[in-house]
This record gives sequence, structure tokens and C-alpha cells, in this order.
Amino acid sequence: MAESGLGPDPESAAAVTVLKRAVELDSESRYAQALVCYQEGIDLLLQVLKGTKDCTKKCNLRKKISNYMDRAENIKKYLDQEKEDGKYHKQIKIEENATGFSYESLFQEYLNETVTEVWIEDPYIRQTHQGSEKQQQSRGLKEIKESLSNHGVLLEVEYSSSIHDREIRFNNGWMIKIGRGLDYFKKPQSNFSLGYCDFDLRPCHETTVDIFHNKHTKKI
Repeated sequence: MAESGLGPDPESAAAVTVLKRAVELDSESRYAQALVCYQEGIDLLLQVLKGTKDCTKKCNLRKKISNYMDRAENIKKYLDQEKEDGKYHKQIKIEENATGFSYESLFQEYLNETVTEVWIEDPYIRQTHQGSEKQQQSRGLKEIKESLSNHGVLLEVEYSSSIHDREIRFNNGWMIKIGRGLDYFKKPQSNFSLGYCDFDLRPCHETTVDIFHNKHTKKI
């Protein structure tokens, strides 16, 4: 349990808040989120420890840090095993008009240095509200392909009349399924409104994001 007897300083208060949230998430079996909070809380406690001169308080802090580190390590082992077994599943619910869910916010956690290939399947990418007519879209994709090529990235596009699933797969084993596909943003009110360029500030349609991990994920 997160304890509040750490002191009145801001770092102590922040540590208590974060670790309290970690314990709540842990009790709800939301282990991935709990691990992040445990790690952040432990870092804050280490800062408090550095600034503590009282030997008794130092001893108590070390015990607390050790306990939290043990729990965080157990959660990490559990999540690693879930990934190994292909059972990892995290779900994010995006509410109507919610903000803060840019592509970067959703995907950055899973895009590390091991990713060399990404596969995107979206059956409605040619809908008029996601692109315009086929010819214009083809020109746009060609321009994107040329631009990516300048940065050493190869873009390959294939069309299919039988695709129904929406999913994004990385060759490090992560797979992301978005209920609405990539088209979960609402149209900005104008070219000068907040969210026109910064997608973290653009309101979203309600949808669900499911994230899985399987080290054996391969291109289909």
C-alpha cells in the first residue's frame, strides 16, 4: 500500500499520489498501467531518499522502495510471460470528443529500435471522408512514398476488395486494432483551429483500441 508519512515536500507528495494510483491499478489487474506508475513512484522516492538526512527516515524509505521494486519486478515478469505466451492484451477506450489520442500517443510506446517493418490494413481508407477520389488518393500516396524514400523508408501499397479487418502490426510482435481504424478523428472546425496540426488536440469519435503482443506475429 502507498503510505503518506513521507513528509510535506512536493516530491514526497507526488510519490504518494503516484504510488497510490499504482496500487489501485494493481488491485484492478491493470498491470501494464500499474507498472508505469510503480516505476515513476519509485523514481520519486529515490529523489526523496537523496534529500533525507535522518537515518531512521532513510531506513524506512529504503524498505518502502525495496517493497515497491519487488512488486514492480513481479509485474514486469508477469507481463513479459504474457507477451511470450501471446496472451498480452491491453484495451483503451476513447470517449466521444476525447483529446490526447494522437497516433504518436497511441503507437510510440510500441515503436522501438527493433521495429523495421509495419503493416497497416484498413478497409475504408478510400472513403471520401478519409481521402478523396481514387485518382487523387493515388497521387497522395505516391507523394508520401517519395517523401519517405528520402528518409530511407520504403512504402508499399496494395489494394484488396476482400479486406474487412482493421489492424496495425509491427514486426517486434505488437498488434493494434482500432474499432474505427485510423479514421477516429473528427474533422477540425477550420484550418486555424487547435487540433488541425496537433492531433493530440483534435477531438475523437468514440472507439476502442485493443493492443496485443505475440512474438510470432508475421506478415500475412
